Amino acid sequence: MQAQDFKGLYAIIPTPSRAGAQAIDATDTVALDETERLIHALIDDGANGLIVLGTTGECATISNEDYRSFVATVAETVGKRIPLFVGATAMGGHEAYKRLAFARDRGADGTLLGLPMWQPCTVDMAVRFYAEVGQAFPDLAVMVYANARAFRFSFPTDFWARIAKEAPTVTSAKSSQPTNLAENIAATGGRIHFMPSDMVVAKFHAISPATTTSCWATAAGMGPEPSRALIDAIMAGDTDRARHIDERIAWSIAPLAPMLGNPELFASYNTQMEKTRMAEANYCDPGPVRPPYDVFPGDYAEAAREAGRRWRLLREEFAGERAAAATKAVS
Repeated sequence: MQAQDFKGLYAIIPTPSRAGAQAIDATDTVALDETERLIHALIDDGANGLIVLGTTGECATISNEDYRSFVATVAETVGKRIPLFVGATAMGGHEAYKRLAFARDRGADGTLLGLPMWQPCTVDMAVRFYAEVGQAFPDLAVMVYANARAFRFSFPTDFWARIAKEAPTVTSAKSSQPTNLAENIAATGGRIHFMPSDMVVAKFHAISPATTTSCWATAAGMGPEPSRALIDAIMAGDTDRARHIDERIAWSIAPLAPMLGNPELFASYNTQMEKTRMAEANYCDPGPVRPPYDVFPGDYAEAAREAGRRWRLLREEFAGERAAAATKAVS
């Protein structure tokens, strides 16, 4: 996949866990039936692509055995109906290689790949890592997991300029903020697609409308309709509708402001927040958080539940609009 191939909504899902997965000695923790059901539902409800095993997918805490069973189930269920990007981030390059090989062999179209997570990388280290991955897996599209806080790397513009020249399989980046977006696009000659979340896609579009053709959404785990409606409106050039949907999504996440506005707090409770609001929205059953991150203070948990309740209302709103449009088209 090249930069211009990324279109629409890329859903990010949890790795559903079975009861007891929060125990340190738990094994066989993935709820595979729920995984299959969720993927079918997302595709039926309008997801254009799928990303698994990022932070919400608990890539850092899932065992190798559970990684393999989950990836195999995901790939078989997707069945090449939509693009599939499988996370393969690990503590070091050797383990990342093993995960990448498994994902490739099971039919993944690409990988969401962060930097190794022990020592922070220099630009030389980071560029070499992605270049070597490309040499080892020339047919696997790489989406850089550009999370500066998680990987203790600032992803500066000179990194992107070198990636564009030295790591040709890197064709996209999972982004969270529009900082230096125009400069990064220019430095890469437009060869890398910087994919924003549904929460900031309007900001990306204001800076670079021609390249803002997709977005990712963790919220899709609560139902993809609002996020899909937003990127559809942006792509259609319907400014008023896009603004309205953007405001509605902002309303839905307003209870999370204390966490979202505090980077250190958010980093500590990211997975817990997402799984809690997903469970409340009742689109999927994400199950308990795997250790050691299965601690979530009560006030933050209630804020996440309120965000889940608001998303459920939002989903009903946009699912109703979609059904009405379908009925009108048939008549």
